[in-house]
Amino acid sequence: MILETKEIQHMTRDINRIKVVLVEHKKTNKWLAEQLGKDPATISKWCTNSSQPSVETLMQIARCLDVEVHELLHPADKVVPMENNRREVVR
Repeated sequence: MILETKEIQHMTRDINRIKVVLVEHKKTNKWLAEQLGKDPATISKWCTNSSQPSVETLMQIARCLDVEVHELLHPADKVVPMENNRREVVR
């Protein structure tokens, strides 16, 4: 499968699954904000993948939700550079 760079950026935008895991555990953004001492707006940005928490914060989130860190992340495809600014995604 060959994708343009713009397509790869769109594809990799959803890095975390924090919103999904919160729903699975019947928890809210507000609850997570209180647990972490963070602004609810920050949690909202993480849940919409418009920004990402640090690795340390991901570890804290995992502890709060009693899950493994990898459960908070979407699996990554391996992107292999090719010529002419094209990329190949290896699954």
